Amino acid sequence: MAQNKILIVDDEPDIREVVSILLGSEGYQVLQAENGQAAVEMVYQDRSIDLVIMDIMMPGVSGVEAVELIRKQSTVPVLFLTAKSQEQDKVDAYSQGGDDYLVKPFSQTELIIKVKSLLRRYTEYQKPANQIGGNPSFGDNIQLDSKRRCAIKEDKQIPLTDKEYAIMRYFVEHRGEIVGNKELYEGVWDDNYLPSDGNTVMVHILNLRKKLEEDANHPQIIKTIWGKGYKVE
Repeated sequence: MAQNKILIVDDEPDIREVVSILLGSEGYQVLQAENGQAAVEMVYQDRSIDLVIMDIMMPGVSGVEAVELIRKQSTVPVLFLTAKSQEQDKVDAYSQGGDDYLVKPFSQTELIIKVKSLLRRYTEYQKPANQIGGNPSFGDNIQLDSKRRCAIKEDKQIPLTDKEYAIMRYFVEHRGEIVGNKELYEGVWDDNYLPSDGNTVMVHILNLRKKLEEDANHPQIIKTIWGKGYKVE
């Protein structure tokens, strides 16, 4: 079985080296980039990269800006590893296409858990359609394309991040049910839910509505059930 390939992006050589050694000891193939621009170029050139671990505060192209550029051509999962710990920092990072977030200084155990979780879900949702139940439809004739990991609406392909695709898979697998923040977070992020994680869920739902709904302010696909959660018919 081929090794998963992980790109570490940080302007601090010591951080890159520590994370490289840690991931290398787990059997991963590790690449390094010292800034956002280099990371974008590497992802564009090497489509076999399975995960990007991205710092936010870097000179030149920041981590958030780099992910925004990466998302124009790739749905590779991105884990932000950063000293920025405010809730708005997380909202901004998720809004630009990040899949998960870990604050420095970080627990090595937590980093490995998040890496394995992201890679496991990325691999799961890359499986051919006939291995995961076909291409389910929802809303007004929208389909999830299990092979390309995107949505298809009126014959147009709508790119989804790894987390966005996972959220929609979860919704269609629980079609007609009210799904609360806790249930959705633990089912998709594969982690224990904390009250602050509600903002993470909210940002991802907002991004999905912008992509899928005719009017994100009056959603007809991902409906809010006030005080309870969300529902997709």
